[in-house]
Amino acid sequence: MEKVDLEFSLEPVPQAHRNGFWKILAVMLAFTFFSASMWSGGTLGNGLKFSQFIWIVLAGNLILGVYTGALAYIAAKTGLSTHLLTRYAFGEKGSYLSSLLLGLTQVGWFGVGVAMFAVPVQKMTGMNVYVLILISGILMTVTAIYGIKALAILGVVSVPSIAILGSYSVIEATEKAGGLQGLVAYQPAEAIGLATALTVCIGSFISGGTLTPDFARFAKTTRSAVVSTVLAFFLGNSLMFLFGAVGAIVYDKSDISDVMFLQGLILPAIIVLGLNIWTTNENALYASSLGFSNITKISRNKFVIGNGLLGTIAAMWLYNHFVGFLTVLGSVLPSIGAILLTDFFLLKRGKYQKFEEMKFRQVNWNALIAWVGGVLIAKFVPGIPPINGILGTAVIYVIAMKCFPLREGQTTTTKIVNEGVHQ
Repeated sequence: MEKVDLEFSLEPVPQAHRNGFWKILAVMLAFTFFSASMWSGGTLGNGLKFSQFIWIVLAGNLILGVYTGALAYIAAKTGLSTHLLTRYAFGEKGSYLSSLLLGLTQVGWFGVGVAMFAVPVQKMTGMNVYVLILISGILMTVTAIYGIKALAILGVVSVPSIAILGSYSVIEATEKAGGLQGLVAYQPAEAIGLATALTVCIGSFISGGTLTPDFARFAKTTRSAVVSTVLAFFLGNSLMFLFGAVGAIVYDKSDISDVMFLQGLILPAIIVLGLNIWTTNENALYASSLGFSNITKISRNKFVIGNGLLGTIAAMWLYNHFVGFLTVLGSVLPSIGAILLTDFFLLKRGKYQKFEEMKFRQVNWNALIAWVGGVLIAKFVPGIPPINGILGTAVIYVIAMKCFPLREGQTTTTKIVNEGVHQ
């Protein structure tokens, strides 16, 4: 008897399997409550005046909230993951490129998270960091096999825990700095530019944001999908930046585990940050497995295991090259989301034909050209790379589709009829 894929890797999520607002909010908040965001917040806190920091974080996460909220709307409307949605704009074979890029990126995020858990534990216990990476990587991989239900359960546990611990750390650090006046009076030793700061803020979670449909497709309504996603990225991610920045300003440490160690909070920090990173890494493995399942039509569980192993092996390299990793994310990934948004809202007027009735082209070269063009704009045009990439991609895609419209029969098509997952 063929197993039923309750994660609906290759088909829309039926209404009977959708979740209410609070479960989706728990999943999305757990996704954004990531220690790496605190790390980025620490970088900004060290390089900006506190007033500048507040405006940059609010502006950056508002942009992320709008971007991800729009993607969440499409996901709840169609019930489709990011990787299945890309078939509409990129074509079936064209979607494999975006699935590969997004999948590999999330494997990278998984590796960063594993190391960010193992390093502070090593500092406290003296255990071999690579043994800790292996153990934590295996445990996080095993739980990721259980899909969206496990994400919701762990989110309910981790979100309040990290909020309480982080708030306590911020209050203690603020008092040490002389209160709010002390934070406002802070002057960075080496200031960073506002454009660079906004790039760090947006780039810190632009890859995760692009994969929002993988989780928001389980929302019962478009309203709950949009509201839960915007709250998570605007409020949740902003809170993580604040936690990291205040600690960095007061203790001159960007890594939140170092800050908490100085505050004498290392043991509860390890427990709570472990839960926090665990939930985020489950999201990363879950999303990456959907991407590779889209390409191969093989069960996502097999890719959860393989991707978890790959991320675990590369964990320390990713941890030590985190800033460079963010730069890549900020310039390459937004173009994929930009094409999805442009195709759905502008070209298709907010309505896609049902997935099971679609005949997908093999490749939409207009989308691939727009993607490459957007990446080049993000790389070479002055300004904010993620924003440049999104706007540039959208303009190129619309122009290309108007100048070179696709016609039925122009390319080979593939009809989708209840694709099965090979177990």
